[in-house]
Amino acid sequence: MDQRSSNLLDEALGLDQTIEPWPLRGRVVAIEDRVETSGSFVLHHLLKRSLSPNSSNVSIFIAFSQPFSHYDRILRKLGCNLVTQRDKNRFVFFDMLMLQCPGGNEGITPEGGLIALFGKIHKTISALPEINRKSVSIIIDDLSLMEVATNGSSDDVLDFLRYCLTLTSEFVRVPSFSSFSVI
Repeated sequence: MDQRSSNLLDEALGLDQTIEPWPLRGRVVAIEDRVETSGSFVLHHLLKRSLSPNSSNVSIFIAFSQPFSHYDRILRKLGCNLVTQRDKNRFVFFDMLMLQCPGGNEGITPEGGLIALFGKIHKTISALPEINRKSVSIIIDDLSLMEVATNGSSDDVLDFLRYCLTLTSEFVRVPSFSSFSVI
């Protein structure tokens, strides 16, 4: 029996049911910040839920705005230890804050940074046991900072998102571009 208790945020996100597999698998979920409210609490909540002890979900987290220690502290307060999840191969963290951009003004080029990042993500997913490949979430903490890192190339960011969605859909076997939610 599932011991998770439902709350208003779970209900608003459609996560209040105790269904497996993860209800957001195969979907792109964009969390929109507002001046009045940051979307970070929703991001933390979704990360915690995706790493629930009752599931086989794997979360690949691409961080542009905060280091691992920030997310680890927040998730520990929510009852989830990211170090333990990382050791169990259920959480993979790509720290883009430490990215060394060649030449200072060049930023991440599609050929260098984004393609290399996608290659690492693909390699990570391919190395997972088959059961875990079906429940992979790729989480990017701040798309606007990803766009800044690519020198304002929204086309490169959108291409990267399409590649990631196609990659996760390949293993999930759901229609790849059918579901898009903005929260």
